[in-house]
Amino acid sequence: MMTAVIAGKRGKRVLLLEKNKNLGEKLRISGGGRCNILNTEEDTRKLLSNFGEADKFLFSPFAQFGMKETREFFESNGLPIMEEENNRAFPASESAEDVCKFFEDLLREYKVEVRKKIEVTELVKRSGKITRVRAGDQEFAAESIVLATGGVSHPETGSTGDGFAWLESLGHTAHEPKPTIVPLKVEQKWIRDLSGNSAPDAKITFLLGKEKKFSKRGRILFTHFGLSGPTILNSAAKVQDLLHEGIVNAHIDLFPDLDLGALDAKIQELFDANKNKNVANVFKGFLPAGTHDVLVTRFPNIDTEIKVHSVTKEQRKGMVEFLKSIPLVISGLMDPEKAVIADGGVPLTEIDTKTMRSKVIKNLFITGDLFNITRPTGGYSLQLCWTSGYIAGKNV
Repeated sequence: MMTAVIAGKRGKRVLLLEKNKNLGEKLRISGGGRCNILNTEEDTRKLLSNFGEADKFLFSPFAQFGMKETREFFESNGLPIMEEENNRAFPASESAEDVCKFFEDLLREYKVEVRKKIEVTELVKRSGKITRVRAGDQEFAAESIVLATGGVSHPETGSTGDGFAWLESLGHTAHEPKPTIVPLKVEQKWIRDLSGNSAPDAKITFLLGKEKKFSKRGRILFTHFGLSGPTILNSAAKVQDLLHEGIVNAHIDLFPDLDLGALDAKIQELFDANKNKNVANVFKGFLPAGTHDVLVTRFPNIDTEIKVHSVTKEQRKGMVEFLKSIPLVISGLMDPEKAVIADGGVPLTEIDTKTMRSKVIKNLFITGDLFNITRPTGGYSLQLCWTSGYIAGKNV
């Protein structure tokens, strides 16, 4: 949609082929339906450091159309943007539907022809150019062809990896996609009893066997299969690498600002104020909302129905150690279709990133999730979408 709008604004005749019945199906579910439209980091080099080894290839397109230009594009065309913590930005209406409507209005304004429910099946190449695009028994031709098919995450939105297969058939390399921003599965069955609840500010440490590898801090969401939320999603790529080496353990610290002694003192205060209550009842309000009923049953060597005044120092120590280091075993990553982002696709060495033109097919332009780029959640994927789409639209 970005490419079509920018090309249409230049007076080009543009045909947008969409296999779904609606435009922007993946956009509609982004950010939980709120659409994390931007990451507002103003320093381009700092922003690009989140794209791993791709940063050196992306500096030119981001210098042409980076975060500031993207924000100006949206706001000057009538879509106000609001900022939240961690440089996350959303449409002021907090509605992904409004972002889709924004683009649909511009497509009409610039007379872009949109055809929906048309599923492309083949790109026909002759003499180093794409001469025809086939969709069943229909054929289309144009001076320039832009691929904006997405990768393999959220296949229910139409991102089923078609673009990767076409690119390989045209002579491009297409690295096999693997989920990089994806929830984690854990072996412990009791975790499902916490499903739907979260720890708003926790630290998780990942270990290979007993060796600590890395930690992340932030919100952790408990699910029926394991763990999710931004902190977990942004750990998945590293965890995937560790899983290839051996057993991955994880420890969750629910009180990262307190050491063992300080947490013990807090629990002692809690007990002093509730001496005649059962252990099972005193942790409500102390532990993250919705979690206390389950977590107290995991305390080691204690009957939670006993009175607080009967808890021994050793039992209290066991509670403290558990809450500072809830032990889990990571059994794997969720399947690619559960991924927020999956990498894989064309290496940037095969793209002229100043124009988004293919170095293999002279009239082909490639955008967005079709690039083999690893990046975190938090507006980075949509910024890649806006930048690459804009650059392609300026150069078709």
